[in-house]
Amino acid sequence: MEKPIRVTCAIIVHKGRVLAAQRSEKMHLSLKWEFPGGKVESSENEEECLIREVKEELNLDIDVLEKLSPNVHQYPKKKKIVLIPFLCHYKGGELSLKEHKSAAWLSPSELLNLDWAEADIPIVEEFIKLFRDSLS
Repeated sequence: MEKPIRVTCAIIVHKGRVLAAQRSEKMHLSLKWEFPGGKVESSENEEECLIREVKEELNLDIDVLEKLSPNVHQYPKKKKIVLIPFLCHYKGGELSLKEHKSAAWLSPSELLNLDWAEADIPIVEEFIKLFRDSLS
């Protein structure tokens, strides 16, 4: 049995808002929203992957703060992935879309209005719960 592909994603928080990115028309799962990230290469750890991918795809610098619960997801006729989310803080850089159609800084409650890639949905829900719990 093939090992699942390890994919990181960044929940980047800045001034109370969270960055969501919309996949381009040319990408698998076109126009779905996701937290930015990518596949972990054999020569790097998860945090290094995340920093590299966010810089490559969005031209942003981030601090990786905390690992959240991974989500194992099997896409139909596609490989199984383990999506590994990290809470991150925006450190700098000017947002520049290299692979995505669009991106938006949203309040946590606005995240629910987007059409998310299936693997990201449990991560969105966990983040919103953590955010709400931190307010109470």
